[in-house]
Formats: sequence, C-alpha cells, structure tokens
Amino acid sequence: MEGGGRRVVAVGAGLAGLGAAQRLRGHGSLRLLEAAARAGGRVCTRPFASGLAEMGAHWIHGPSPGNPVFCLASRYGLLGPEAALEENQQVEAGGHPPMPSVTYGSSGKVLNPKAVREARDLFYALLASTRAFQGSKEPPWPSVGQYVRAEIARTVPTMAGGQEDARRLQLAVLAACLKLECCISGTHSMDLVALEPFGEYVSLPGLDCTFPGGYSSLAERLHSDLPEGTVLLNKAVRTIQWQGSFREEGDDARVFPVRVECEDGDVFLADHVIITVPLGEDTDASPCPARSLRPAGRGGYGQVEGRDSRWEEVGQGFGEVRASQTPFRSLAASCPKFVAAGFLKEHYETFFQPPLPERKAQAIRNLGFGTNNKIFLEFEQPFWEPEQQLLEVVWEDESPLEEPSSDLEASWFKKLIGFVVLQPPEQHGHVLCGFIAGKESEHMETLSDAEVLSAMTHVLRTMTGNPNLPAPRSVLRSRWHSAPYTLGSYSYVAVGSSGDDIDVLAQPLPEDPRDPRPLQLLFAGEATHRTFYSTTHGALLSGWREAERLNQLFQVPVPAPQS
Repeated sequence: MEGGGRRVVAVGAGLAGLGAAQRLRGHGSLRLLEAAARAGGRVCTRPFASGLAEMGAHWIHGPSPGNPVFCLASRYGLLGPEAALEENQQVEAGGHPPMPSVTYGSSGKVLNPKAVREARDLFYALLASTRAFQGSKEPPWPSVGQYVRAEIARTVPTMAGGQEDARRLQLAVLAACLKLECCISGTHSMDLVALEPFGEYVSLPGLDCTFPGGYSSLAERLHSDLPEGTVLLNKAVRTIQWQGSFREEGDDARVFPVRVECEDGDVFLADHVIITVPLGEDTDASPCPARSLRPAGRGGYGQVEGRDSRWEEVGQGFGEVRASQTPFRSLAASCPKFVAAGFLKEHYETFFQPPLPERKAQAIRNLGFGTNNKIFLEFEQPFWEPEQQLLEVVWEDESPLEEPSSDLEASWFKKLIGFVVLQPPEQHGHVLCGFIAGKESEHMETLSDAEVLSAMTHVLRTMTGNPNLPAPRSVLRSRWHSAPYTLGSYSYVAVGSSGDDIDVLAQPLPEDPRDPRPLQLLFAGEATHRTFYSTTHGALLSGWREAERLNQLFQVPVPAPQS
C-alpha cells in the first residue's frame, strides 16, 4: 500500500513508538525512524559478567492486570513464574517495594535496623501526606523537598526521644531517603519537584519484577511483530516541517502536510507524524550550590583493561572496564540559572517548522527531566549475605537540614543510594547495581572508568569497615545524560508546572479541530502521560493512545487527493 492511504511516521522506536505501531490500523504506510542503532529507546539490556545488565528501565513497576507492560510480557511468555502469582500482583507497595536489606553507615558498621526503620517510616508518612495538597490553590511550600524538610525540622525536638546521637542517625537516614526519592523521581533535588501535583502520580499494585531474558526482550518482540522494514535504525531526525504542502518528485497528485528530514538527508513525507522523543534534561547553566538543603538564616584499585568499543556503537555512551516550620530556600528559586535543556527541551525551537504554539512550548519548558544512572559492579565472591537484596548506604554526618558539599569532584559518590543485588546469582554472577541521580550522576559520566571503579571501591570499603575488601573485578555504567538522543532519564512535574502541562504536551497539532488536515503532529512518550509519567507503562499507553486517535480518524473516508 506504499503511496496509497494515509502515511504515518513515528519519530523514535522506544516503547511509545513501538506501541503506537502495534496498535495502528487502516494506514497506508508506516515508518518508525530511530536515531540509535537499536530499537527500545530507554529500554536497553546489555551483557555483563555472566548475565545481563539493564542500562535503562529495570523493573516492571506494579506488575498487575492494570499494567499493559506486564500484560504484554505475560502474553509473550517473557516473565518468570513468580510474576504470575496472584498474591504478588495484589501487593500494594506504593512505589517502594520491600526488599530484604542491610544498611551500612559511613562509620563502617551496619546501622541499627530499628532506628533505620523509624526514620524510613517517618519519611514515607511525610511523602504520603503530600497527597493532601493535590488540587490545593495555596500549598504550604512550592516543592516536595521544602515541605518534607520543614516537617522534619518540626519533629527534630522529639525525634529519637531527644537522644542526640540517635537523632543524628535518624537525620542521616532521612537524608538518604531523600536521595532515594531523587532516583525514583528522576531529579537532582526534591526541591525541584512540585508539591501540589505530586500526588497525581499513580502507583499500580504488584511486587516489582524483572525480565529473566532482559527488558529489551519486550522491545525486540514488539519490533519483530512489525512488517520488515517498518523500523529504520540510525535515522536521526533533523527537522519536522508541518502545515505545509509537500509533493514527492514525479507525483504532483498527492500533497502531504508534513515533511520529515533526517540528518543523513533522507526525507519522508507524511500525513501524520507521532513524536516520541524524550522530553529533555535539566542542566545547570552555571555551577550553583544546593543551598536549598539548609534552613534560611542558619549558619584506585584493581586491574583495568581498555574500554570495550561495542558500548559506544549503541549510541548510549555505556562503558565497561575490567578488573516550628523553618523557611527553607528552594533550589529552583535560589539558582536562577538552573534551566531546562535537553533533546526536546533544547531542540524544539529548531526541530519544528513552523515553531510549536507557545502554549506547548511553555509546557516543554515547564516540565522537569532529570538523570538517573546505574553503576554495575562484578565481584569474584560476594561480601554480602545470600538473603540480602539491597545494600543501603548512609553517610552519618549528613542531614536533610544541613547544606551538602557542593564539591562534586570530591563528594559525587555520596549521592549514591546503595546497591541492588542482581538476582539470581546463578544467572548474573555476583553483581551489585548502584543507583545515583542528579548533578552527581552527570559528573560521574565525565570520569574515566578507572576513576569510577576506584570511587566505588572506596565507598564499599568505607561502609563495610574493611580496608582490604577486594575491588570489583569489572564495572559497567550507564551514561544517559551523555546519550545524544535522550540527554537524561525521565520526566517529573517540576516547580512551576502541573499535570496540565503534561496534558498540553500530549495534545496533537494543529490545535483547531476544524482544520481540514487534522492530527499532523501527535505526541507520545512517558512525559505525555499525566498519571504514569516516568514509567515504561506510561510510555506504552501513550503510544496506544495516539494510535487510537489515528484509528478513529481513519474511519473517516480519506479526502480526494489535492491537485
């Protein structure tokens, strides 16, 4: 049907683009243009040690009947037997699934589980209380971080029964909880995450689960179900011209409203283009200390081999080597040059011709998009117990009420929240996966692999109190901020934005429903889903949503070709 019927182009072959392609019906032709050398987008599985490493999406969050990723993966037979257990699908984890864990302190000792639990319970109670401000016209604070820290400050006098040492420990644990929430929210600081709409995000029931054969097995299955030639790899798009009248050479009978030009010079004319590229990244235009974390008015180890060039070929920049309420200042307010930049954020002014309507451009500027990276460490033998699935890290001299060091070079590794133990070891080997978000995560990307390996060895020796702990035998890390077609990890609702911005971003163009050439530009991707932003199921659902929008249009007879 090439040349006949309606032509659809999707920019990006992540789960949103693949999902849209899966659901489209009645079109004449379909092309997915993917800038990278593989499909999947921010789903990316790579071999590491004796198993696999998820460089991007790691878990199915909320694997239950209401999660389309879980349902698809189950239908394709991509999940293990535990994921199918009904009791696991009914667990209400609230986005923080329980894992058997041990918490190490910077003093080199395992911290008191009771003290850790009390601090964590307080933190989760404060997070839950943020839902009370949903829809509020005057929330007490602009950001989640300011609100949580103000509430912590209010409870300090009675914390830990007034015992100073115990109180300091609980404050240190609370500081670690904020770092974890930064990873979950994909932000540098919770001071950047808006308080009022925070409760709109929906956590689905179910114990988070992984793909035994890798998350990429889902993207590969969706890709393989499409007709051969539908997905074109290494096709980075330079510009999208819309509201035009474009004709193919030698065919003056057919006029298309959209012209997509790729970096390699190839041109695709279309009736409809679905844009699924990531929103973009929050970057600091100039160095700015995190002053927001203080109340206002108060004072190399192991054998290293060369980099494996295979990781560079996928365009993601992965590398592997061997061997009373106190008035708080906001990071967003106190650092006026903390501005939005990134793929869609950075390129939307030149990516679209004519420019996007100001309302949509403002939504792109308003929403947040941050970096969350992983550091995988392989060990000859585990130093952790077999039942431990999470090794948490707490720096005992830190507090959410005190300003952290702004020296990224000297202290970037302190933003690391700890390590998940990859399960089962029979498949993966003895591998830890560390998580780190924000500016510290981006700084990590600028370091050599040997420097990262050295820093991780230092952290683990400090936490375990064992200066002779063997260094990891190999390391692999993600670099999402450096990846040219993502420039970060996932979106959040930033201070100054709301769920309405997500809805505006999702609205197709042209805006006038009476336009004789409707739905020229459609927008999908996790950042366009109001309640499931930042998730793979949000991305997939957004692709299905836009496909259904077109399917409804295709039921209308195609207008006669224009002359």
